[in-house]
Amino acid sequence: MKKILIVIMLLFLTSGCTVVRIDTKSIDNITNVVLSKNNKLYNRIGKGYKYYRPRGVSYIDTNELNDVLYSDGNYYYLYIDAVGYFYKTKIDYKENKDVYYSKKIEGEKSGYIEITKQDNKYLIEFVYNYSKIEALVKKQDINKVILDASYILSTVKFNDNIIALMLDEEYFTNKEEQYTKFKIKNENKDNFLKYNDDKK
Repeated sequence: MKKILIVIMLLFLTSGCTVVRIDTKSIDNITNVVLSKNNKLYNRIGKGYKYYRPRGVSYIDTNELNDVLYSDGNYYYLYIDAVGYFYKTKIDYKENKDVYYSKKIEGEKSGYIEITKQDNKYLIEFVYNYSKIEALVKKQDINKVILDASYILSTVKFNDNIIALMLDEEYFTNKEEQYTKFKIKNENKDNFLKYNDDKK
């Protein structure tokens, strides 16, 4: 019995599993840790893209390439920039010192985070990896939303073939054709039933 327990413990220790604890008190730390990982997880597939939806984040609806998500009283609006991805558009963002939080994200994938105070709530705009999440939240929810958004945006993967088809104008051009398979045999112009009054 001891040998089996030792073998199981050795397998667990040598399996390469690592646990990373994220300090969720700092937006910089959250984004640095999550965005640095090469996450290949996904559990949500859209038209030309897929991504990982963290536990506790619910899918609500899709409109074209935009998803509505929900978690703990907050709605997340995910926008997928398939055109920007296809043409490899560069993001031009300058940090803004006049808002609550502003940070440009540079590296292999680029983007930015801008948090603006609006009345008693905060508008989060998180752009990364040709996708964007917007959410209007209370101050105490900012870090949780940034953590969820980091996982979602860092795992967005695009399907090049589907996006190329979506952007091909000729592929979706409608060609009108007249189908006559079910042609009306009796082409009587009078569609009303005729009443024959023979009671006279």
